[in-house]
Amino acid sequence: MTLNGVAERLMAGRWLAGERIGDAIGVSRRFNSHGISAMINYLGESLAERSAVDCAVKTYARLIREIKRSGIRASISIKPTQLGASIGKGVALRNYASIVGLARSNGIFTWLDMEEHRYVDTTIRLYRSQLKRGAVGICIQAYLRRSASDLESIVRSGGVVRLVKGAYGEPSRLAYATRDETTANYSRLMAYLFRHSPRFMIATHDPAVIAEAQELNRSYRRDVTYAMLNGIRNRELLRLAETGSKAAAYVPFGEQWISYALRRLREEGNLPLLLRSLFESQRLRGRGTAH
Repeated sequence: MTLNGVAERLMAGRWLAGERIGDAIGVSRRFNSHGISAMINYLGESLAERSAVDCAVKTYARLIREIKRSGIRASISIKPTQLGASIGKGVALRNYASIVGLARSNGIFTWLDMEEHRYVDTTIRLYRSQLKRGAVGICIQAYLRRSASDLESIVRSGGVVRLVKGAYGEPSRLAYATRDETTANYSRLMAYLFRHSPRFMIATHDPAVIAEAQELNRSYRRDVTYAMLNGIRNRELLRLAETGSKAAAYVPFGEQWISYALRRLREEGNLPLLLRSLFESQRLRGRGTAH
């Protein structure tokens, strides 16, 4: 195995719950025991075959039932291409309605992830198709130049936003090219949420952004949840929960871990993040929490 392959395997083992639904339920339960909720995602994206889409939809249906049966505190997070967005809008709309309907009937919140720019319009249309019935949220990526307009429109419609920096490679005409530019836009979008939205999620590992958000919330007193990826900064999630903030862990599971690991590397800065997350994971494991 190559050095890159070893690194990917290490990250997959730390950042992913495992390959099965039961693995995700177990990791989520351990987070719950420390006052941290879970967002469970079944890995897989850019699905172009009906059979693969059908498999993803059925897996989410099983996941919803298992979350309900287990009694854990968890939402689900799905990607548009898992619903068939690359096959046809009608397919994606039907599958989204099916999953959201089942989740809603079981008291489970559904997040809709955001993928590459070519799927943004489709993703927003999917979200709006279920928005008025509630129990749904959408991810907005701060690195895209269009996101200010999208976020403002969604907030005006009463939508619930999970704000992330973004991890897909896009041309500079569509996306901010540097981390500093993306962070600056994240701060602008976050400030808008604090001014205009009663409930939202700040999803970042950036300690400066988290501190900025907490300072804003001293003035605005919003219903804010701080979210991070499983295995990256679990100790910080634990600290947030222990000091009274709402905290959530994004818990992916499944066999399709390679693209996920590569995207996380691109987003966070390669080896330093890996080493830090490994160290923090070990410290948390010693206390009995999720890795």
